[in-house]
Amino acid sequence: MSTDPVPVIEDAPVFRVLSLDGGGIKGTFSASVLADFEETLGEPLVEYFDLIAGTSTGGIIALGLGLGLTAKDILNFYESHGPAIFARAKGAFGGLLGAKYGAEPLREALVDVFGDRLLGEAKTRLVVPATNLDTGDVHVFKTAHHARFERDHQAKVVDVAMATAAAPTYFRTHRLPAGTPLIDGGLWANNPMGAVAVEALGVLDWPKGSVRLLSISCTESAPTMRDRSRGGLGIGRWLPNLVGTFMSAQSSASIGTATLLLGHDNVHRISKTVGGDRYKLDGIKEIGSLRGLGSTVARDEFPKVKQMFLIDKARPFVPLHQGAR
Repeated sequence: MSTDPVPVIEDAPVFRVLSLDGGGIKGTFSASVLADFEETLGEPLVEYFDLIAGTSTGGIIALGLGLGLTAKDILNFYESHGPAIFARAKGAFGGLLGAKYGAEPLREALVDVFGDRLLGEAKTRLVVPATNLDTGDVHVFKTAHHARFERDHQAKVVDVAMATAAAPTYFRTHRLPAGTPLIDGGLWANNPMGAVAVEALGVLDWPKGSVRLLSISCTESAPTMRDRSRGGLGIGRWLPNLVGTFMSAQSSASIGTATLLLGHDNVHRISKTVGGDRYKLDGIKEIGSLRGLGSTVARDEFPKVKQMFLIDKARPFVPLHQGAR
């Protein structure tokens, strides 16, 4: 593939995209970063982005922003409901023979925030990845921002959120009203940067050089997997490290794809590498620490983010089911 710089189009409209990683309760970090940005800006962030993508916990944040919730409201969701969602692991065999947590606390929390609202009520374009467990195919929920997307706008936001957040071993498979079994989109797009870059250029047909992408992680940990054996690693060494290694590789590939497609100067990723296993997907004891870390990172990042993404507001989004052409 070519690595030539992506050309900058003079006087062309700029399209701004927000991409949010998955990570369970670690979404508190992302929500804190966004809440700090929004407080400093003094206006809703959704008004500045033409497209928002999010996977798993990032999908919940994306849905909240898209429906007009403030970033502070979303941060309050994690602080208020997070402890209940991950409060009670199921018995000694939870996560081995069945899902570690019941889905009802998550559903109740989502209903409390979203009620019966539909994806079609979003104020901007949304992309929320999930995975079809029956077929193994990707299942991506999208607003009606293209002529092919004729049905998802009727989906309940709670169903979309439950599907993208149905992390294997943590929550059971979520079935849509029609019976489709869906699980966490993090299996293929925990970092959705690459997928949303393809959406911007390949589906929406926005010109190369005109798309800017802001990506926010849920913190990252340095890799701990080492192979110093002569015969390779066995199942006992791989099992505890497989998910982390897979997620790290997927994220790296996604960053590379987005950067190659959009151009290095058009991509900005906010992340924070932390030591060891301090922050876990269900680590509710660290919610306060994650909020503080997000605020600290936002303070350092705001000047560049404002310059790249928060100067001019996005053009109004009118979905196709409301008559746009």
